[in-house]
Amino acid sequence: MGLDIRFPIGLMFTIFGFILSIYGLFTNSDSEMYAKSLTININLWMGVFMLIFGGIMFYFAMKKVLKRKI
Repeated sequence: MGLDIRFPIGLMFTIFGFILSIYGLFTNSDSEMYAKSLTININLWMGVFMLIFGGIMFYFAMKKVLKRKI
């Protein structure tokens, strides 16, 4: 079994982060929606963090794959 668990985790976080970031960008002007979160666009920020985390998981998964080939 050569499947690294970081690859599907990175894929999942990247997809969800992308969707959440797009949603946060489109609802950015709705101040009533973000009143409960102290007017912080939490959808956008969590989407960005999920994208970064997914990218880190991809990086480490690909680093291991490339190391194995050398």
